[in-house]
Amino acid sequence: MSDDAGFRELIPPALDGERIDRIIALLADVSRNRAAAALTAGRVSVDEEVVYQRSRRVHEGEELVVAGFERETEHVPGAEPSVRFDILYADDDVLVIDKPSGLVVHPGAGNQTGTLVNGLLASHPEIAGVGSAARPGIVHRLDMGTSGVLAVARTQVAYDSLVAQLADRSVGRRYQALSWGHFEAVKGVVDAPVGRSPKDRTRMAVVASGRPARTGYEVSAAWASPAVSLVTCTLETGRTHQIRVHLSAIGHPLLGDGTYGGERSGLVLDRPFLHAAHLSFDHPATGERLEFDSPLPADLRAVLDGLGEPEPADQ
Repeated sequence: MSDDAGFRELIPPALDGERIDRIIALLADVSRNRAAAALTAGRVSVDEEVVYQRSRRVHEGEELVVAGFERETEHVPGAEPSVRFDILYADDDVLVIDKPSGLVVHPGAGNQTGTLVNGLLASHPEIAGVGSAARPGIVHRLDMGTSGVLAVARTQVAYDSLVAQLADRSVGRRYQALSWGHFEAVKGVVDAPVGRSPKDRTRMAVVASGRPARTGYEVSAAWASPAVSLVTCTLETGRTHQIRVHLSAIGHPLLGDGTYGGERSGLVLDRPFLHAAHLSFDHPATGERLEFDSPLPADLRAVLDGLGEPEPADQ
């Protein structure tokens, strides 16, 4: 729940034992630094006791209150049966969606209607009230231009479980990306904090004050002309535009990604070449490990077909 003074939450079982700064960051969708600042200022309490240490662990049933730390008023989306999407899996607890490119996941500035959430509320109205009122059922996001696998919670218990799995980094997420240039190493990790660009607040960038971010990559194919590489990326964290920012930062922006330097002559694509190809997580109710895969959509497959046979990945 929230009020004019800030917000308060009861810690669910799935988040028992987590650090308080991480919990504040998750619940308020802010950086760990901002969460730490609230702690240092004495604006955080647990069960009516002020907490200053960011490493303090919270426990199931405790009441977390953050004063003077208001979240934006949430727009409650409506149901829109016209929004279409494919469902890879459904049971009483979760949905797994194969999101097409061009579909915004949830309402936000400039996109209050026509989102995946609007469509979900029409076909699965039970998600209303699960998690955030503005983003019911949504536990992780894909950019509008990114296609692929996305999990949605149908119950609050499932939501809490999936959020906790994302927090402890046990959710498996692999993406297919086509990047400009040839990588020096076939396999590696980009470990660099991601935050708002100080030069353009609409973009993300590698900045010292950003949130920790790690992206693993492995080159699976490369072409000489034009010089591009097909890369499998693994997310260890899930920051906004993380893969796009990280690969651009090391000199390999995604094909079609004009925001981060990926629009070049030779190949043209009207969205970033990025596809969420694989998702795995523990089922919130049974604990069974579930794995889902999505093949490259037609527009991305056409780009690869047009390149012809690749060179060996290490050339």
